[in-house]
Amino acid sequence: MRWLNRTVLGIGLASLFSDLSHEMATTLMPAFLGTMGVAAAWLGLVEGVADGLSSFAKMASGYYTDRMQRRKPIAIAGYLTTALGTVAFGLATSAWQVLFARSFAWLGRGVRTPVRKALLAGAVTSASYGRAFGFERMMDTLGAIAGPASAFFLLSALHQQYAKLFALTLIPGLLAVAMIAFVVKEGQRKAVAHISLNERLRALPPRFRRFLIAVGIFGAGDFAHTLLILLATQKLAPDIGAAKAVAIAIGLYVLHNVFYAAFSMIVGWLADHFSKSNLLALGYSVAALMAFAIIILPINVWTLAMIFVVGGVYVAMEETLEDSLCAELVGEEHHGMAFGTLATVNGIGDFLSSMIVGALWTMMGTGVAFGYSAVLFVAGALLVARTAVRPVA
Repeated sequence: MRWLNRTVLGIGLASLFSDLSHEMATTLMPAFLGTMGVAAAWLGLVEGVADGLSSFAKMASGYYTDRMQRRKPIAIAGYLTTALGTVAFGLATSAWQVLFARSFAWLGRGVRTPVRKALLAGAVTSASYGRAFGFERMMDTLGAIAGPASAFFLLSALHQQYAKLFALTLIPGLLAVAMIAFVVKEGQRKAVAHISLNERLRALPPRFRRFLIAVGIFGAGDFAHTLLILLATQKLAPDIGAAKAVAIAIGLYVLHNVFYAAFSMIVGWLADHFSKSNLLALGYSVAALMAFAIIILPINVWTLAMIFVVGGVYVAMEETLEDSLCAELVGEEHHGMAFGTLATVNGIGDFLSSMIVGALWTMMGTGVAFGYSAVLFVAGALLVARTAVRPVA
């Protein structure tokens, strides 16, 4: 079976268009909230609540998708919900309305995530998991490059009229829906017999559960990288002005996503030839280096550029390796449940990390906030390194 087939390509294109859509909105969200006079704690709250709601949707979707003969309709509904929630940013006039729109968009993201991953894993052999998931992450990140870049140019062209820019996100959002509906081909599968959620969780292998513990500890410190945009904006604004600081912060986020995209395919190839658990431990260690750099180094354009680059590299390693390792540890018939559980653990971590880091930043400064993340990153790296997984032959 060819690993780069119609379904892998269709899922990759859907990820590209969807990420282009919501990254346009995400990139501008810190500045948009800034026009409402809110602080880092509010941004952390928006990201945390949205990720927390998404995590419950991922678990439910993962549980039910294994019991269905056709998974694709759930993916279509999820992508459509994300598109509508993202365009709703343009209707917001207060921070709580941004919170509602983001949460609605991320509810759709939660529904579609385990389904998309299960469709992807079912379209290739186990020997190609790394490349398939690396390709999907690369395409997703190409959208994450195009999104901030589009936001950067459109923000100036539209004279900072946020509502119009958010409205434009609907175009790539609907293209993502079309890719899933008309390009992705779902093969025949036998639905898993109905058992309780608790029984399904107990059926997951012990090695997978150990892996989830490491993911959860790391995730509790893995804050949303919109906080890096806010960091750059706040640190640069006193010297160069708010408008230039926002522009540079967006440019740095594009740089972050360039490295994210580039390393996704590299890491995917490595994952098909070396120990996924050892590579993931290395990725978690790179995240710790980024957090320590924020604490120790003087913050200027050059150090920020390094921080954003390292951030992009570790996210590529984290996401590609977590997904391909998950697919390897669990049988295909339980992929939906496994991906849903993994996504839920990550979502709970995101909920905690973004809120805690945002609150610590507001109350005690960046040193304490990112020091908290650094400690959990190191702990996650040590734990995942001990996960006994045989490398793929």
